[in-house]
Amino acid sequence: MTFHQFAYRNVVRNIRIYAAFFMASFFSVFVFFIYSMLVFHPKIENGFLGTVPIFWLVIAEIILVLFSWFFIFYSMKAFLEARTKEFAILLHLGMERRQLSKLVFLETIIIGTISILFGILFGYAFSKFFFMIVREILMLDALPLYFSLEPFVLTIAVYLSAFIFISLFSVHFTPERKIIDLIKGSNNVHVNVLYMKRKAIIGLVFIIIGYILALLTTRTTLFTFTLFIPVLITIGTYYFFSDTAQFIVDRIKNKKQIYWKKSRMLPIAEQTFIFKNNGKMFFVVTIVSTLAFLSVGLLAALSSYTSQYDKLNPLGLIYKGHMNNPYEDAHIASLVSELEEKGLSYHLTSFTVLKQTSSNTSYGVEVFKESDINSLLFSYGYPMVRLSQGEGMFIPYSEEAIEDLSEKVVHTVLLENNVAIKIDQVYPKLIFPSSIVGLNSIIISDEDFKKLIHPYKGFPEVEPGYHLFTFDIPQWIETKDIGLQIQQRVAQEYLKEDYLLPYYFENAGLNYSYLLSAYSLFTLVGLLVAAVFLLAAGSFIYFKLHTNLDSEKRKFDVLKRMGITDGELKKLVTKYLFPQFFLPWGVALIHSLFAFIALQNILENIANISIVKELVLAFGFLIAIQVIYFYLIRWRYIAHVRD
Repeated sequence: MTFHQFAYRNVVRNIRIYAAFFMASFFSVFVFFIYSMLVFHPKIENGFLGTVPIFWLVIAEIILVLFSWFFIFYSMKAFLEARTKEFAILLHLGMERRQLSKLVFLETIIIGTISILFGILFGYAFSKFFFMIVREILMLDALPLYFSLEPFVLTIAVYLSAFIFISLFSVHFTPERKIIDLIKGSNNVHVNVLYMKRKAIIGLVFIIIGYILALLTTRTTLFTFTLFIPVLITIGTYYFFSDTAQFIVDRIKNKKQIYWKKSRMLPIAEQTFIFKNNGKMFFVVTIVSTLAFLSVGLLAALSSYTSQYDKLNPLGLIYKGHMNNPYEDAHIASLVSELEEKGLSYHLTSFTVLKQTSSNTSYGVEVFKESDINSLLFSYGYPMVRLSQGEGMFIPYSEEAIEDLSEKVVHTVLLENNVAIKIDQVYPKLIFPSSIVGLNSIIISDEDFKKLIHPYKGFPEVEPGYHLFTFDIPQWIETKDIGLQIQQRVAQEYLKEDYLLPYYFENAGLNYSYLLSAYSLFTLVGLLVAAVFLLAAGSFIYFKLHTNLDSEKRKFDVLKRMGITDGELKKLVTKYLFPQFFLPWGVALIHSLFAFIALQNILENIANISIVKELVLAFGFLIAIQVIYFYLIRWRYIAHVRD
């Protein structure tokens, strides 16, 4: 038998040990390949729906590659650790370490090649179904399956080089151990259960400070806190698993009424050694799981915004300009002409909005005329406004504002023209997007509006009001090509420190196309990345359990000889495995929840969006997956220790 045949037969004989490493490698190749099929698709080669550059897809693929390499490298280390006794026997029989390195290299290449072939094969078979999902998400007419060498060559090159590099690195940079140590395996590992109380406290303090900063995050502090919070949480999480967890277990062990009750002593005592030996692994699992939760949570947040976009932006086109805007007539005529060329029906309403000073607050208030508002409400199909002289109505700027203003009664005088107004009602629906009207906007009767002959007190230094043109367009999604020149000019001006244009333009259809493209991109990338992260997090724990399986089996054999029943064995295994699975994921879930509390506060202030429902559904789904995965691993673990 040649050396190459020995390596091949070694793989076949140890298929149970190799299966976990093969599945980890196979799934990484599978995800990368179907993503590459999307990147190289002829319909997307010039950009993502023409708005999101292909550059960002490439960046996402690079992230997948880097994490996949890390995932395979960690799997490789666990795989080698599980075979220490086999290596010890080969070395004891006279195999040189150089030959052992060659053996590991050949076996890794065999497994890697098989996982690449199967990953590409299943990836190409799944690509048709994947493209069907992508087509529906992106609302494309067709996204057919195609054949091109680029995805195949790229996948083979990336992962074959990964297996070669990782196998060489793992073997040559693994510290040499004595044969007797390899034979004893994990039993020979000296466990120092000491922890540093100072680090244990620092870990908790850093995490708590990170959570507090997340709760205090606002639009103004977002950038600064985004730099500090991940650093605090990362350091705190590392100390939590290296010292804080042992500190907590030690405190529990001192509570005899808890520690000595029933069979709690065995699993609690074991956790001390588990956290000390596996602290770094738990830290990696927590960070990886947090990234997975954040990926899915961001998708839920984007989904919430896209689903509420129509309600938050009831108008197709909005043009707002100064009273003396010289571009007004030309721009409005251009927009009308473009709409008619595309055959889009629309209802144009023009407003003259005046600024006045309220005696109640001494601040400026934007005043709308009743007939102008009714013209827009008629196109919406909303109830008309009916105001008598001296009466006013609040214009809501958000859904919450409708409830807040409904019970408010204000008696005010528009000081510049001495017009007394009683405001005791709010319009029950959103009329304008929150970005258009001010927080203090009211409707008054036409009779009162005619009395506003004197301009705002700051005139001429301050604009006395503005002209507003709204286009209510039933097919507003198709307006993305309307007014592009005006939109580009406005966008360029926004990049400057001071906005000096005498007009502002907003195209809901164009904004929605950008939003939909970004959401679609994040959906495709996020789901794939989250899938890889979740598989990796679970696999890290599985590999560690598999590595120590023989020693753990001997412990349970001793308990069985002492008379432990089958039911007690199951309960003991559950108590033993539960912290290893759910503590890292629980910490990751709490990290993610505080991150999304901060995001919810920002979105509520900026766009009045709630993402609570979507996050509850997304996290509930993830928790259900983890519970199912836990019981699958528990089932296999019990089968092994029973054998």
